[in-house]
Amino acid sequence: QVQLVESGGGLVQAGSSLRLSCQATTDIFRVNSIGWYRQTPGKERELVATITISHATNYASSVKGRFAISRDKTKSTVYLQMNSLTPEDTGVYHCNGVSFRTGQPSPLYSWGRGTQVTVSS
Repeated sequence: QVQLVESGGGLVQAGSSLRLSCQATTDIFRVNSIGWYRQTPGKERELVATITISHATNYASSVKGRFAISRDKTKSTVYLQMNSLTPEDTGVYHCNGVSFRTGQPSPLYSWGRGTQVTVSS
């Protein structure tokens, strides 16, 4: 069973940057698109960034131009560089494999614990 481990979150001030990391117990990154999701209280989990096997990226409009997703094959790690953070970016960030078979992105594996990002104003 694949286990996902996210890290790198923290408490920062608005305008700051953070880099999140995603690792897995098995090497899912070579065969799957990977996405970063954001969960905020009272809202559905939102897919904010994806990266394909060929390194094509896509972003939610709320983070485009501020966030950058990347993957390091040698370390079997996917990153989310977050710049110019705002309080609206506060939430628990999760990574997961992403399937597009139905036309809509859907997560492939059980969710990890995520990493908390809190941005103060």
